[in-house]
Amino acid sequence: MKRLFLTAALLTMMVSAYAAEPFQAGRHYTELPFPQPVETGDKIELREFFWYGCPHCYVLEAPLAAYVRKLPTHVAFVRTPGVSPNWLVHAQAYYAFEVLGVTPKLHAPFFEAWHAKGRRLNDAASIADFAAEHGVDKKQFLETFNSFAVRTRIERAKQQNVGFMVDGVPMLAVDGRYVTSPVMAGGQERDEARRNQLTMQVVDFLIQKAARERKKPAAR
Repeated sequence: MKRLFLTAALLTMMVSAYAAEPFQAGRHYTELPFPQPVETGDKIELREFFWYGCPHCYVLEAPLAAYVRKLPTHVAFVRTPGVSPNWLVHAQAYYAFEVLGVTPKLHAPFFEAWHAKGRRLNDAASIADFAAEHGVDKKQFLETFNSFAVRTRIERAKQQNVGFMVDGVPMLAVDGRYVTSPVMAGGQERDEARRNQLTMQVVDFLIQKAARERKKPAAR
């Protein structure tokens, strides 16, 4: 009888703990079966997977940028482009921006050019023209676009897309362990702005969860 009472009490505690969680694994986020290495050292990593041509990534860009500006000092934000075959030219563009150190200047305008202005920046020449319009030397951009440094980053991105099990964008990963997206976090919510707001709430929850788990002593 005593053992039965303890078992029932334990189950009650487990159910209560689950109910207390504002977001649930398998519903609002997914835990990766194989945690991925992070690039941010002692800081918790928040990683975005995106594609410049994705309308949902475009809509998420502004609220995500505002969220990132307010991140606490123990969290670092990184981006990784999606690398599906039709997206590779944009991944190449992103890494060319990164190598040249012009991502802060060109990232948001590239989204705007594609989605708000209807420019189809689908090849090296058109993207180089776009970069030149924003003060980047065209010849230098094309050299960088086709450089070994960019190709190396593309290969690394391909590995990360596989490791993080990216099957769509936008997707956000926290500390190499958890992934969420507006589709997961927003559920049946039809309003995209509300879905994005819920996504940021789930990310907040996962950052706090990752911080607690980092503090746990290692199992012997």
